[in-house]
Amino acid sequence: MRLRWVGWAMHKVSDAVRSTHGQDGAVVLDLRQGQIFSFNLVGSRILALLESGARESDVVDAVSRDFGIGRDIAGGDVHDFIEQLQNLHLVE
Repeated sequence: MRLRWVGWAMHKVSDAVRSTHGQDGAVVLDLRQGQIFSFNLVGSRILALLESGARESDVVDAVSRDFGIGRDIAGGDVHDFIEQLQNLHLVE
């Protein structure tokens, strides 16, 4: 079991990011880097929640509830995904 502290951190989606969300996931364009990304349904949900200003802990709660997984697993996966978004400069 992975235990991680999931705090009250708020992450801001970069102003250079444009996204469209559909039933299969999301397509994300980074205008600054000229790159396009494709996210599955879970990644799309996480990004949409971040775009709406949700805190990381709220994202974890929503992912756990919406996809029927334990909060501990959701917490680790959400945290890892947000770190990847930060590394790609999609989230600050």
